[in-house]
Order: sequence, then C-alpha cells, then structure tokens
Amino acid sequence: MTSQPPSPPPQPEQPAEAVPTCYRHPDKETWVRCQRCERPICPDCMRDAAVGFQCPECVAEGNKGLRQARSTFGGAIVRTPIVTYTILVINVVVFGVQYVAGNAITSELAMWPAGVALLDQYHRLLTAAFVHGGVFHILFNCWALYVIGPYLERAFGHTRFTALYLISALGGSALGLWVDPLNQPTVGASGAIFGLFGAVFVVGRKLSMDVRGIAVLIVINLVITFVFPNISWTGHIGGLITGSLLAGALAYAPKNNRTLWQMLAIGGALIVLAALILVRVSAILALA
Repeated sequence: MTSQPPSPPPQPEQPAEAVPTCYRHPDKETWVRCQRCERPICPDCMRDAAVGFQCPECVAEGNKGLRQARSTFGGAIVRTPIVTYTILVINVVVFGVQYVAGNAITSELAMWPAGVALLDQYHRLLTAAFVHGGVFHILFNCWALYVIGPYLERAFGHTRFTALYLISALGGSALGLWVDPLNQPTVGASGAIFGLFGAVFVVGRKLSMDVRGIAVLIVINLVITFVFPNISWTGHIGGLITGSLLAGALAYAPKNNRTLWQMLAIGGALIVLAALILVRVSAILALA
C-alpha cells in the first residue's frame, strides 16, 4: 500500500475586480478615464481632447484662460445677423399695419417737430424710422439694409450695430427737429440707412479697402435727395453725419480698453443728441 501525499488546503477565491462607474453618472459602468483628472467618465461625459477624452469639468477649467474670439472691432462674433433681420421684420410688419390702419398709425409714429416739442412725444424721434411713405420707399430702405446690414453687424457685433443704427436714425430726426417746419411730418428709415452708408465708408477706409463704390452710392443718393421733391434731406444728412462720426469712433477706438472707449463714444453721442433735442424743444416752446 502506498501513501498519498496530503492534498493542499483549499485556496480562498479572489474577489472580482470592481467595475468603475462614471463619477458624474454612478449608474453607468465605464473603463474610460479623463486624461487630466483620471476620473472614470461615461460616453455622455466624454469630451474630445488632443489625446483621449476629458471630463466636462476639466474642459471648462481649461477654457477659462482662453481668449474669446471677437469681431473686427471688438464685438462678439456674429454668425447670424439677427439684428438686421429683426429690423427688416419690424419694418415690414409696421408697413402692413400702416396699410390696414391707414393714416392713424402713421400720424402716431411720424417725426413731427410740433408733436415732439409741444406734445412731449419724444418717441417720434425714433419711431419715424420704422414707418414708410409707400412701397418704393420701404423697398429701397429694406434692400439697402439687407445688403449692408449683415456686413456691418458682423464687423461691429450685435450691440454696437444696434447702437449705430438707432443713433443714426436719431441723428436724422434731430436735424429735422432743428430745420424742418414745425408742422411737417417725416417718415422712413432713410436717416438710419444713410448712417450705415457712412459707416461702410469709414470701415472700408479703416481696413484699407476700395471705398469708391460706396462713395459713388452716397453721392448718387445725395443727388436724388436734393433733386426730387418730398424727400427729407435733413433726415438723410443728419443720419449720414451721425453714422459716419459714430462709426469712426467705434472703428478707430484704441485697442487697449477698446470696449470702454466704444461705450463712451456711444454714450457721448446720445448725450450730444439729447442736448441738441432739448435745446431745440426749449426754443420752440419759447416761441409758442
């Protein structure tokens, strides 16, 4: 009889390796880790990196030091010129209301020096830029805005472009308040459009572009302004001067603290126009 060697004692079972779960979604298993913090992340939390993936928190942390892209003159990048399109829609809607309501809405919104000064209806100084005197009138202004508006909105950004448009319109109304007969109503976005014409010229000069085309367009429209009757030359000239000066201040603002200088220019333009308007209103009231 041979003896058998004693059998080895039973070995304890090795515990199964725990499956890691996403640190943001504990119910999701994953074997992928963030390349920066090495925490496990699920497919919903993976963000492409130069090598592998990163978690959302590390991506956000890394973006803090990145400089945000800006437009040519310091505004936020514009992908869709929504301000231009919004103004176009407002013009068309208001014109439709004019067509339906007749002269009622036109009389309420038109720029009328006596209404501004004697009735304290200062809204007319801006609302006049959104009403028009006929189909040809609104077609020309909307066409011009559609052509040059997106270019300027992308150059300046939404906020600066909005200021440029509205302040140009206000500049046209301010000159009309000073020069037009008290009982002469005026309507149309032409003051704002001429301000944009001047802005395109200024921007082109700043960027060393060929500005002969816009210069010819401005001259042609000025000739039309003074040759044909029933056209508000005050609105055109006032808008052109205001838009050109403001665009120059925005385009040539020093790059150091450019946003501050541009906001000061916008605020300064509003203060100057407000002072001119109040002085003229006071003069009209003194004569009433």
